[in-house]
Formats: sequence, structure tokens, C-alpha cells
Amino acid sequence: MAKKAQAAAPKSGNTKSFEDRLSRLETLGEHIRKTDIPLDEALKAFEEGIRLARSLETDLEKIENRIEVLMNSTEAPVSESPELELFNSDAE
Repeated sequence: MAKKAQAAAPKSGNTKSFEDRLSRLETLGEHIRKTDIPLDEALKAFEEGIRLARSLETDLEKIENRIEVLMNSTEAPVSESPELELFNSDAE
């Protein structure tokens, strides 16, 4: 019964966390697979699921881009030690 109440919850938007939206999408998928729900209710759940899937996909693309930038960063090689001039007391 808790899942049915969750399936009827108001539409989320991008204000919820990624994990919350993914969980909601999974709940909608389970709800749509039931054979005893009215067609209009299934359609509304499907539409919400599509919106959630698109927003999750957008977020994943942003995360992948950030990871790509971090992995391809051409800053100082790991083997070099960082320069800490600003933190030395002799610099004053």
C-alpha cells in the first residue's frame, strides 16, 4: 500500500536528489506494470517517468563531463610535489 501512495505523490522536478528521482522512477515502473490500474493513471505515471528519465540522463551527462575534465586535467603531474610558497613562514 505504501508503494501506491508513493506512486500517487506529486510530481518531483529537479529539486530532489538524483537518488530520490531514481527511486521514484523505479516506483513508477513497478506501478505501470500492474494490470489493475486505469489507463489514464498508467499514462500519467508514464509521462512522469519520461520526464524523470530525461532529467536523470541530463544529470548523468553533466557528471560524466565533470569526471572527463578531472581525468584529463593537465595540471602538475602526480609525481611532482606541489609548491607551497604561500604557506611558508619565510614568505612574509
